[in-house]
Amino acid sequence: MASTNTSFSLNPHSDRLRELAALIHPSRFAGHLDERLSTATVLQLQKSPRLQQRLAELLLSSEELVSNGTDWGRDVLLGHDPRRAALLAGSIWHARSVLKFVSRHDVAILIENIGAEAHAFAIRHLSNAVATTSIDDPQKLASQIEHDGCACLGAWLKDASELDRVRVLFRLPVGTTAESPAAEHHNSAGQLLSLVVAHLATEEPAA
Repeated sequence: MASTNTSFSLNPHSDRLRELAALIHPSRFAGHLDERLSTATVLQLQKSPRLQQRLAELLLSSEELVSNGTDWGRDVLLGHDPRRAALLAGSIWHARSVLKFVSRHDVAILIENIGAEAHAFAIRHLSNAVATTSIDDPQKLASQIEHDGCACLGAWLKDASELDRVRVLFRLPVGTTAESPAAEHHNSAGQLLSLVVAHLATEEPAA
């Protein structure tokens, strides 16, 4: 009997492209779609199964990446949110500053911006902290955590395959420091991201 499951696909490669298209940050489509389209409209386009494969192909300019023979496998962040990974890495980078916040008000502001997970992760990995200069403003610290965390993520991806890089970077907005890490980030990225990935690996793979 033929399957009645309309969601079943005989083309895993097309499924992967559609999955990627649904996760791509809307800002990545600038220059590829009509600039007059609003973010809300782009999000609606990304939800359309009929358009998702074409949208992914717009960004994956390499024929090798869109060929049916490409073996995607699991992505290097195990399907987890790249921004979350960046915040975890950045929190370790600035762990000394994170630890110095003892005021309930300041801690609350910091956690509101980076999340309780990143805050706890920084304290847990204080011995791996990189930054030696203290930041005493919680808003500024949160911004710098994301700045250095994204840069570390980008530096870590430098040695990954083109496919692995784009599958992570396209899920971040255009213009983050993941696209332009400094030498200091290249020096520490491996150590910090190994801790982040080990942490993510303790969870169930992201959907």
